Amino acid sequence: MKRALIVIDYTNDFVADSGSLTCGRPAQDLEEYITNLSREFLTQEELVVLGVDVHDTDDPFHPETELFPPHNIRGTEGRRLYGELQDFYEKNQAHPHLLYMDKTRYSAFAGTDLDIKLRERGITDLHLAGVCTDICVLHSAVDAYNLGYSIHIHRNGVASFNDSGHTWALSHFEQALGAEII
Repeated sequence: MKRALIVIDYTNDFVADSGSLTCGRPAQDLEEYITNLSREFLTQEELVVLGVDVHDTDDPFHPETELFPPHNIRGTEGRRLYGELQDFYEKNQAHPHLLYMDKTRYSAFAGTDLDIKLRERGITDLHLAGVCTDICVLHSAVDAYNLGYSIHIHRNGVASFNDSGHTWALSHFEQALGAEII
């Protein structure tokens, strides 16, 4: 079984204290774990996907414009990967097993070629980390489930700005999607 790690939305806007839609300390506490996990997968020649939310200023057609404050705006500091993960990306961006992918919806699969990239590499086993547990990680996991992937959620690699949503999502991954919580 071939594995891939998908790191979802680990950006300044979702993690840094100054982020416009930050998960704050719970997300900041993931930095070392997510970076080390990314290094581990890349060292083992396994795919690491950095699925990164992108928005345009005041996009009247995007549903999130009405739901959340502006975040991950194209070309801003808020959209950069948080902390050590940005350094990891800059040092390894030419690596054939590292993929940086823009996404415009909650799920890393919606409107992207992620499923194609995974299938052409024979990947069947997905490990998910990032933020927010109950939004983008959840929607990515549901799509992965519906596409037939085996799902592993890294408990020490996910966080949210909503504690009850985070707890509910961890249970949902396991109970409704058959995911392994690591």
